[in-house]
Amino acid sequence: MNKPADLPIGVTADAPALQPQVGVSRAHEAAHLHVSGEAVYIDDIAEAHGTLHAALGLSPIAHGTLVSIDVEQLRRQPGVVAVLTAADIPGENNCGPLVHDDPILADGELRYVGQPVYAVIATDRELARRAAAMAKQFIVATPLPAVLTAREAHAIGQCVIPPMHLARGDAAAAIAAAPHRLDGEWAVGGQEQFYLEGQISYALPQENQALLIHCSTQHPSEMQQLVAHALGWQSHQVTVQCRRMGGGFGGKESQSALFACVAAIAAQRLRRPVKLRIDRDDDFLVTGRRHGFDYRWSVGFDPEGRILGAEIDLISNCGHSADLSAPVMARALCHFDNAYWLPNVSMHGYGAKTHTQSNTAFRGFGGPQGALAIEMILDGIARRIGLDPLLVRQRNFYREGQDVTPYGQRVEDNLIGPLTDRLIETSGYHARRAEIAAFNATSPVLKRGLALTPVKFGISFNVVHLNQAGALVHVYTDGSVLVNHGGTEMGQGLNTKVAQVVAHELGVPVSQVRASATDTSKVANTSATAASTGSDLNGKAAQDAARKIRQRLAPLAARLLGGAEDALVFDGGEVRAGARAVGFKELVAKAYLERIQLWSDGFYATPGLHWDRAKLQGNPFFYYAFGAAVAEVLVDTLTGETRVLRADVLHDVGQSLNPALDIGQVEGAFVQGQGWLTSEELVWHPQTGLLLTHAPSTYKIPTANDMPRDFRVALYDAPNAADSIHRSKAVGEPPLLLPFSVLLAIKDAVAACGPQRCDPPLRAPATPEAVLDAVDAVRA
Repeated sequence: MNKPADLPIGVTADAPALQPQVGVSRAHEAAHLHVSGEAVYIDDIAEAHGTLHAALGLSPIAHGTLVSIDVEQLRRQPGVVAVLTAADIPGENNCGPLVHDDPILADGELRYVGQPVYAVIATDRELARRAAAMAKQFIVATPLPAVLTAREAHAIGQCVIPPMHLARGDAAAAIAAAPHRLDGEWAVGGQEQFYLEGQISYALPQENQALLIHCSTQHPSEMQQLVAHALGWQSHQVTVQCRRMGGGFGGKESQSALFACVAAIAAQRLRRPVKLRIDRDDDFLVTGRRHGFDYRWSVGFDPEGRILGAEIDLISNCGHSADLSAPVMARALCHFDNAYWLPNVSMHGYGAKTHTQSNTAFRGFGGPQGALAIEMILDGIARRIGLDPLLVRQRNFYREGQDVTPYGQRVEDNLIGPLTDRLIETSGYHARRAEIAAFNATSPVLKRGLALTPVKFGISFNVVHLNQAGALVHVYTDGSVLVNHGGTEMGQGLNTKVAQVVAHELGVPVSQVRASATDTSKVANTSATAASTGSDLNGKAAQDAARKIRQRLAPLAARLLGGAEDALVFDGGEVRAGARAVGFKELVAKAYLERIQLWSDGFYATPGLHWDRAKLQGNPFFYYAFGAAVAEVLVDTLTGETRVLRADVLHDVGQSLNPALDIGQVEGAFVQGQGWLTSEELVWHPQTGLLLTHAPSTYKIPTANDMPRDFRVALYDAPNAADSIHRSKAVGEPPLLLPFSVLLAIKDAVAACGPQRCDPPLRAPATPEAVLDAVDAVRA
């Protein structure tokens, strides 16, 4: 074949080795921008001429009837341009994602201390905040009794969602017939997301009755829809963009809507750009967080610690509205089994309505709250019969013939046994158990504890229709590539992984691929970046788009190189057929001249999912991710102070797309989960309902000093049996359950202060006060 003069084709003696773009560690695509301060977040966007600033006036009482707002006095405050109340909302006064029970601004009823009642729009942010802070002075309300705890609300039947029940077998009969029985009550607190970038939205009016909204959100499409509803508009009039977030963790999935709606309503009403950025204290007071759970259980078991029957009530503190409480409870019920076969089980989920912030998504989305209960139960069983809790866990593991969950899904590709066995060996668990027993026998004040806990976590949205994604891939005539997808980047490296996937499909270096801002005008009707599905869904959609482009280029490349289309190799920035090659850039330029389409859309819907929400039965998950962790702690029994001396983690991410990013996610999840269970305590004033822990001075997230002194994280490298993107597995949420080992290691250390077979009543979070109370209890 004659070589075209305008298309140089190289000839090599031997085909070079492939240059993989996935499965290798690469830096986060914006890491250099993060460390240099050049990464642009919403508050860094240059403000348009005439930008106004909004602030929220918050309810000073936990429950009451709103009588009036002195709007005229508020308008007279310095710099104030307008004051918005519920009466000024042209469309629906709702920012709730599922049940329309969450007003943007209070209308008639005040539901919690911190509920937005009005919005002040001013020429300056500080002036807006000063006027908004006069809520106590300008709001007239009639107080009503407030319910502040989930137990109290449950006792009087006050709920935001109907009860949920999930059962298999006859739990009551199995418990009654069992040789041993354990009854217990316990509770775990909620957790603030504490994203470093607070909630913010910036709304800019566009021509012909349209708005562009820059919003720090995990769910741009939902923001688009809720803003449209609030304005009484159609969705095509609203465009929502998000280049990146400074963290989300679920707190910007549904609850960014209030801020987007207020900014949008003000911008449309005043025909001026409006920015709403609240400070950390107000963020705590306005928004919800991880649901706290109360538990009551009865369990029957045999002398070897195998569970024969279990019955449990799970009572979640939902706050004043439904938000995402229904799917959170559904996931909690579906994860109560964690890694264990429960032949007879009866679970009852109740969503309590309290006069507090409406709780919402948080990394794990109910899964951690469900799985933590069974871990506490198994630990209690082991202590009562005098066995190592690890042995009791292993005896209850899912295994062949006992591998169907209570909701009817088979646990396929079950890695929990071999993964745990490997971690036991690499961590030296048994030798360390003996060393710790010897240490505790001679140390009256300092006590050490050790625990190993496993994880089985289902991957997919509980709601089947959310498991879909779209993407656009553009190839330019210089060979560079732009990808846009429906996922949002919140620091987790989603854009990096998607760029790697596209680079791999087109055979170009990842440096040639750029991911652009998430934008509802580019990829429509997207799902939230949540449920650990970001890479699974958007990676597959982007792969689909890139493959379509590759398939369009293949006939041209085959014709130029004289080879068969199915023998072409796209790799290393060129396309090869045997010993002949053409550069990708040159091929693309030729394709443009021949009018071959160089852009494509892509779509992906997760296969094999079905779910009966009424019966809580089906196949809600595409696959399971597994993991295990061993934690060793030191407890000072005089002060209650604890330290994590060492943590050994082995986590299953399938065939990793990017091991460096995945290890970082595991490390971050471990420390975040450790904070939830040890230091992050939420406290409301029992009379006023004010959240007292509403700032970093009183709410203690973990710092670098709280990380395990010796932190060993490894990936269990086995390809996913399911057809996921490059056989990888999700990594966002599952590892948050690994630090159960820290809480139970602390409990193990406290148990060393009491008689054999004692079961310390350790609260979570295991703050120094909680530890001291548990020490006193076992010593008594």
